[in-house]
Amino acid sequence: MFDDIALFVHIVRRQGLAAAAKALNLPPATVTRRLQKLEETLGCQLLHRSARKFALTTEGESYYQAYSDLVQEFEQTAQRLSSDIHLPHGRLRVSAPTNISIGFLQPMWSGFIKEHPDIQLDLHLNNQITDLLNGQIDIALRVGPQPDSQLFQQRLGSVATVLVASPGYLSTYGQPETLSDLENHRIIANRHFLPWRLQMPENDQQEIIYPTATTQVDDLHLAAQFAVDDLGITILPVIEVHAHLEEGRLQRVLSPWYGPRRDLFAIWPSGRLLNAKAKCLREYMQRYMSGFPILQGYY
Repeated sequence: MFDDIALFVHIVRRQGLAAAAKALNLPPATVTRRLQKLEETLGCQLLHRSARKFALTTEGESYYQAYSDLVQEFEQTAQRLSSDIHLPHGRLRVSAPTNISIGFLQPMWSGFIKEHPDIQLDLHLNNQITDLLNGQIDIALRVGPQPDSQLFQQRLGSVATVLVASPGYLSTYGQPETLSDLENHRIIANRHFLPWRLQMPENDQQEIIYPTATTQVDDLHLAAQFAVDDLGITILPVIEVHAHLEEGRLQRVLSPWYGPRRDLFAIWPSGRLLNAKAKCLREYMQRYMSGFPILQGYY
């Protein structure tokens, strides 16, 4: 019935059935039929029918005053939502991990802002899992698949984890040749990677190591810096140590062995339509990450 009430409001605003039919791109007969149906449903006449003038009945005036503002608010809201869904502009609230966002992926965010100047990126960085609905987050970048069935997710890339140490440390303590040699080395353990689940892709061999930590932290960047400072061997995602490896501050240890790959996912609430802004970011992240072998699980 609301559609017919909205039609009635448009008839009043345009002072006639023919004008409303033209504005709404409806056949005049349809407008007349729907108005008659509304009057039958309400049990009263809303308009005085006259070829010479347009006039509301007393009941029609009451219904118009009651519904006019509601119809206007509804149509404005529907138009705004349609714009949000279909046009890539306005505020986009995004949640992403801190380390990867201010590190290897920082150019990705800058590139997105430059490519989409009409989108106002509202980036929330946090290494903890944020509730997307309570935080009113449109889309999130997360490491690892999400078990929450209330979330849609799309895999964007994958990051290898590797064992590393500094040349200075290895010159002092020696290069380990086997996994058992790690017992004789100083270990920088990250709480996110305990125990060390190692695999050798060449032959699918897998081992689980429970290292005795001489230093233990819960921040990836700090673990990498400790390794650069000659404090021991650690296991970290390649993107955390890529620059150190390229510039020789760190080097691979037991290089046939890798830690688990860490998949990167775009996440959004399953009960919410993915708006145009979020779609732009999802497609941009996928395109950006596909250009880096290091973000496809290789090193």
